Amino acid sequence: MQQAEPSRQSEPSRPQARLPRQAFAGIWLPLVTPFAHGEVDHAALARLVRRYAAAGIAGFVACGSTGEAAALDEDEQLAVLDTVLEAAAGLPVMMGVSGSNARQAQARVRRLAARPLAGVLASAPAYVRPSQAGLVDYFRMLADSAAAPLALYDIPYRTGVKLETDTILALAAHPNIHAVKDCGGDYHGTQAVIADGRLAVLAGEDHQVLGTLCLGGSGAILASAHLCPESFVALARAVAGQRLDEARRLFHALMPVIRLAFAQPNPGPVKAMLAREGWLRNELRAPMTPAGEALAEALARAGAGLGEAAVRG
Repeated sequence: MQQAEPSRQSEPSRPQARLPRQAFAGIWLPLVTPFAHGEVDHAALARLVRRYAAAGIAGFVACGSTGEAAALDEDEQLAVLDTVLEAAAGLPVMMGVSGSNARQAQARVRRLAARPLAGVLASAPAYVRPSQAGLVDYFRMLADSAAAPLALYDIPYRTGVKLETDTILALAAHPNIHAVKDCGGDYHGTQAVIADGRLAVLAGEDHQVLGTLCLGGSGAILASAHLCPESFVALARAVAGQRLDEARRLFHALMPVIRLAFAQPNPGPVKAMLAREGWLRNELRAPMTPAGEALAEALARAGAGLGEAAVRG
């Protein structure tokens, strides 16, 4: 395993100009948060960011569900974000925001204004299960408060409430809502939002990446892209270049990796594989538990099986 580098914290830079909707494209990585003996391992995090930047990843998401954000306090989340921003060296970074308290979420969004974010990825308030009208009010409030564009995160199996298609289309009229991470499981809704054209649609379910891109989605935010990033990047580029045979070949080769990456709760399998490769310790925060070596070995075999299908775009 590589030796840890000293953790470097820096003052956040001035905010950059907002990205246009079309900038939310390509394969984005929802970064894991490395831990060492219970604390965030900032040196390992910075190494990961540089590794994936070199693989052609379009941008990063800090403190999403893959990043175990629910187990991080606010100071830890901001420190993670600053490490990612510094290591990303200009690549766009989104920050995850979630929670059940609307006023607290609004305050957090406002505090992020000092950082040069490409976007804020915000999910519906978990457990509360508001009405669709309440969701419209909630996301408009966050969008009004955010210095960076808001990306809606529709993930009903975590929040308990789905963003209906009409709700997403109503929110698309807001000038500071630019994208949606689509984990809603509604093919017809996905197609309708893509056809509407006002929001960048990013696949959030890894096994739906090819379908979303072929429908005209702009990209994807994929936890399994930690494992074969070059192949996911090549898939997206193949679709963009209308090389659909190549894209299908890559997708079918990647599906065993995708299945295994979610064989146990995310990010356990991803962290086990990254630990096997020496990038971090196989450590998660309770109530999450590490995946075992057997799963990491299966993932390694699946990755090796990509073979000639892993053609770089």
